[in-house]
Amino acid sequence: MDGFDVVVVGGRVAGASTALLLARAGLRVAVVERMPRGSDTLSTHALMRGGVLQLARWGVLDEVVAAGTPPIRTTVFHYAGADPVSVPIRPAMGIDALYAPRRHCLDTILLEAAERAGAVVFADTTATALSRDDGGRVTGLTAVHRDGRTRRLRAALTIGADGFASFVARDVQAPTVRAGRCGSAVLYAYVETDATGYEWAYGRGAAAGLIPTNDGQSCVFVGTTPARMRALRRSGAVAAFSALLRRASVDVDERVPRAPRTGLRIHGWGGSPGWMRRPYGPGWALVGDAGLFRDPISTHGITDALRDAELLADSALRVLSGREAATPAFARYERERDRLASGVFDVADRISAYDWDTEEIGRLLRELSGAMGDEVAFLADRPIPSPALPVSDHSAPRGEGSRKAALRSLR
Repeated sequence: MDGFDVVVVGGRVAGASTALLLARAGLRVAVVERMPRGSDTLSTHALMRGGVLQLARWGVLDEVVAAGTPPIRTTVFHYAGADPVSVPIRPAMGIDALYAPRRHCLDTILLEAAERAGAVVFADTTATALSRDDGGRVTGLTAVHRDGRTRRLRAALTIGADGFASFVARDVQAPTVRAGRCGSAVLYAYVETDATGYEWAYGRGAAAGLIPTNDGQSCVFVGTTPARMRALRRSGAVAAFSALLRRASVDVDERVPRAPRTGLRIHGWGGSPGWMRRPYGPGWALVGDAGLFRDPISTHGITDALRDAELLADSALRVLSGREAATPAFARYERERDRLASGVFDVADRISAYDWDTEEIGRLLRELSGAMGDEVAFLADRPIPSPALPVSDHSAPRGEGSRKAALRSLR
């Protein structure tokens, strides 16, 4: 059985970021990721200022830029019956542009940074069971590689960063402490467009977006209610995509090339109301969509994951060093997460009802901007995580006796 201080289930943005910060702090960290390295995943890609700020603070933004991710310096809003409104991305807090990297790019950069910091990555490997002691505390997990090899990983803390359908959250029966009411059904595709900035469109019962990303393409998405999406998809995904794009904005629809649409590879998401789960318990914690999922119409999921990775890493380090007991440390993580997330959560839930008019959507978007501003101010005031601290200062020590002490600190 392999022993670690922390095992992270999931090597995407939330898991890779958490592993990066903990490994840089000197902890022995393992990451279990079920997909092959460099694979893509469902995503809106768009980073808000808080997400870009996190990548810059951690020293990995330059790699995202070097991968050919185009800078975003304007946001254009399209409203039904009105002229487009262009808003510049003004330099602030050291950030002069936003970015929307493809996930195979961003996830790989973060995971490789975690490895350089000392994390051990088990890709193509699926967590199949959590281990527990006689008192029910999670003490690690069993995982199976694609080729059938089994690993048993022991850890003082097991972190579920395994997304919307989190195995960890399901196994520990993490309670939902807050639930949304609505959810967007989404279709998206990668298309060459003339967009150079983020573009968001809001029409009658539909929304759309153009998000410039890598390789000269834009992620073009459309969203509506699940019921309306099901009705439109009876004529096929491409027909539904085109109908919703035109409903959201005639201008945007006319700028997305029509000729190649019949051959588009359309990706879809059926929709689900958001949630906030209790993100900790005896020997376990949750981060990313495993603990907090909000409607993708907010395009805030990646930014959430980067923010919460740092909040959780801070609490985990305090617990594993013996500086603070588990319950107050992880309860503070939950409070900070919920305080920073609640504003965007509420607005995204309201937008995903798709029953607003032009006046109301404008008001909701102003509320969304205000909530994001509060988050950025919070992150900018935080000290930059140290790239490396002495292991003896805060790691669960190497001996079995000291490991038992670390486990006791998690109670």
